[in-house]
Amino acid sequence: QHRVLASVFYEASTRTSCSFQAAMMRLGGTFIHVDGGKGGNTSASKKGESLEDTIRCLECYTDVTVLRHPMTGSVQRVALGGGTVKPVINAGDGVGEHPTQALLDTFTIWDELGVSLDVAGGDSKNAKTHEGKLIIVLLGDLKHGRTVHSLAKLLARSSIKHELVLRYCAPPSLEMPSHVKEYVEIFPNAKQEQYTDMGEAVKGANVLYVTRVQKERFENARDYEKVKGAYVVDTALMESAPSDMIVMHPLPRVDEISTEVDSDPRACYFRQMENGMFVRMAILALILGTP
Repeated sequence: QHRVLASVFYEASTRTSCSFQAAMMRLGGTFIHVDGGKGGNTSASKKGESLEDTIRCLECYTDVTVLRHPMTGSVQRVALGGGTVKPVINAGDGVGEHPTQALLDTFTIWDELGVSLDVAGGDSKNAKTHEGKLIIVLLGDLKHGRTVHSLAKLLARSSIKHELVLRYCAPPSLEMPSHVKEYVEIFPNAKQEQYTDMGEAVKGANVLYVTRVQKERFENARDYEKVKGAYVVDTALMESAPSDMIVMHPLPRVDEISTEVDSDPRACYFRQMENGMFVRMAILALILGTP
């Protein structure tokens, strides 16, 4: 109670900003929101103020900052640069990372599939318990998708008891960056596979994690047009996919998942979004010392 969250977004956001705001309110706190994007009117960045100065000023009024910025590494720079004295949470830094999304995604996989973790209380309360390999397909724009960058890293270093298989399925120009694959290679329990055929990638899979092709990351429209719609998850794919494979998406979607799939019980992306609020409540409670 009486704690204040600074919600600072220099890029568009619906789910991350609103779920953090709802999480803070459900914990008894409140928030102030700064829209630092091109169309925003609440940030002095339009007057030339640096990101560091903006955050240091907001710290005078708040207890924790949630920051999204289009420049990769910007949140880490602000948080670890020595100028801030209060916690800063990364809500997405360009095409870099999205750590809290990875946490809620991992929680969703654990909860939906009954995955076991090698920690105290790590067994899911799900009625079903996952056995054997955990095969996760990461599909779509893996080059620009900060959600899949963070998720691949977190899954690889997590305490999952199962052998982990990460299948990367993307057009040739949008493959998973080498620095992510090199990080995953450090962990012997994680195996990486490359695919371009979506139908082949989902064979035997437990999770299909879909991402949109991010139009805003392309320097010219022609390059985007070449790859948009490269993969579409529809009822035909779902009919051939494993009966217990869940479908996830960080959202927003454009046309990469047909709305006809929404009624399939394996489609869990809206349950995934609800989990986001609860996971972010836990993050804020841990950071702020809330019981």
